[in-house]
Amino acid sequence: MPFVEYIQTLLTTSSESPAILFIGVILLSYLLEDLAIITAAGLASQELMSPPLALTSIFVGIASGDLGLYYLGKYCQYFRVIRLKALTNRHFRSLRNKLRQRAFLNLFIIRFIPGVRTIGFTLSGFFLVPIPLFLTAVLSATAVWTCVVFSTFYYVGSSTWLQGSAHQWVLIPAAVLLLLITNKLLNKSFSRGMS
Repeated sequence: MPFVEYIQTLLTTSSESPAILFIGVILLSYLLEDLAIITAAGLASQELMSPPLALTSIFVGIASGDLGLYYLGKYCQYFRVIRLKALTNRHFRSLRNKLRQRAFLNLFIIRFIPGVRTIGFTLSGFFLVPIPLFLTAVLSATAVWTCVVFSTFYYVGSSTWLQGSAHQWVLIPAAVLLLLITNKLLNKSFSRGMS
C-alpha cells in the first residue's frame, strides 16, 4: 500500500505532477483517444490539471499519433511486397482515388469514424497525400472533436451537484459508454452512406 500512496502523492501534490499527468494523457491517447479525452476532462474538473494543459496534452497526443500513422504508411512504401500488392490490387487503386479526391473532406470525416482512423491515416501516408493537406484536415478535425468532447465532460464533471456527489466516479465509465455508443452509431450511418 505504501507504493500506491506514493504514486497518489506524486500525481496530486508534487511539483512534477502537471508534467507527469501531461505525459500520461499523451501516452493514454496513443492507446485510447476517447478515454484520454475523458480522463483529461476529469483531471481538469478535479483541479489536478489546468484545463488548457489538459486540452493541450490531448491535442498533442492525438495529433502526434495521427502523424505517426501517416509516416508509418509512408515508410511501408519501402517494402517491395506491399508496393506490388498496392499496384496490382484493384481495391487499392479505388481506395487511392477516393482518398485523393476531396482529400481534406475525407480525412476530416475519417477522424470521426472509429476503426477507420488507423487505416485511413496510414494509407494517407502510403498514397502520399501531401503532408500540409493531411495535417490541416487532421488538426482541424482533432480540434473540433477534442474541444466538443472535452468541454462537455469538463463542464459536467465540474458542476456543483456532481462535485458534491459520492457517485462522481460513475461519470468516467458512463462517458466511455456514451462515446462507444455514439461511435457505433456514427460508424453504422457512415457505412450505410458509403455503400
